[in-house]
Amino acid sequence: MAGTDKGLSYRDAGVDIDAGNRLVDLIKPLVKATRRPGADAEIGGFGGVFDPKAAGFKDPLIVATTDGVGTKLKIAIETGRHDTIGVDLVAMCVNDLVVQGAEPLFFLDYFATGKLAPEVGAAIVAGIAYGCKESGCALIGGETAEMPGMYADGDYDLAGFSVGAVERGELLPRPDIAPGDVLLGLASSGVHSNGYSLVRRIVEGSGLSWDEPAPFEPSRTLGEALLTPTRLYVKSALGAIRSTGKVKALAHITGGGLTENLPRVLPKGTVGRIDLSGLPVPPVFRWLAQTGNVAAEEMLRAFNCGIGMVVVCAPQDAETVADAFADGGEEVVHLGAIEPGEGAARTVYDGALDIGLPL
Repeated sequence: MAGTDKGLSYRDAGVDIDAGNRLVDLIKPLVKATRRPGADAEIGGFGGVFDPKAAGFKDPLIVATTDGVGTKLKIAIETGRHDTIGVDLVAMCVNDLVVQGAEPLFFLDYFATGKLAPEVGAAIVAGIAYGCKESGCALIGGETAEMPGMYADGDYDLAGFSVGAVERGELLPRPDIAPGDVLLGLASSGVHSNGYSLVRRIVEGSGLSWDEPAPFEPSRTLGEALLTPTRLYVKSALGAIRSTGKVKALAHITGGGLTENLPRVLPKGTVGRIDLSGLPVPPVFRWLAQTGNVAAEEMLRAFNCGIGMVVVCAPQDAETVADAFADGGEEVVHLGAIEPGEGAARTVYDGALDIGLPL
């Protein structure tokens, strides 16, 4: 059996323990910077510990989420830009926590690759740590798996796991959602982290390379523009929920778009009616629709189309809630209202989506 003079080693099989140790050394200060009450944010043990009481909770319900980044990873890998994809990973988890009224407490990541490059891993974790700090949650652990033969050279995969808490009785959506309630939209930062299999197919058909100027944003390369990280809504959402007490529900607009995600927080026998003329459609979506000849109906199911979060509140509270989100840094638009319907909740549209193609 081939190997060193001392016999076959783990490194000969493709797993470099020293590289893993170097990665841990590189990310320790990043992890430490995410400390918050309830967690010491140290790594190296067999598990992370969090104390909800130290975080100020009295009778909390625990909420847990897990997600990944999908094929947006392929753009990061092919462009060699790894510093923002970790933000996406955190956002996809913590945005799902806050829509239930929960405060993110801690986060763990899973990073798997065929051959570990410590500097690449450190860049990814830097993005994760940034996302955690911006969301007020501690990065308390994770797993790095080097698996030769499972991934092509340079490829990797990411998964994230976040746990939050909400005091009993404050869980969203509230049970008093009813026809007449108002729908507010919070602007997205772009494509976020859904629909990238379609995005990549459109880019492939366009003949453009990742390092060419983005047709919809010429000051940046196409790869850089499409790697714009998912917006983190945690601080603004928690601020509005706590300062007003008037937020009835939040819907995170991910895969399935407004069409599929808004009904998830609406009661049976209602519809969410949205005026498409109110959507602040970013230029990237117009380019995707026109270049890929993607119909407006499909755009609304595949992408967020400019709205990353929908807020439900009573009509008399709409101005107060909108102002609270605006004070938190969000661009807020009035989308429509909830109306009576039949059967399962659904989304219906008025007007036309501003993408240059018919609905």
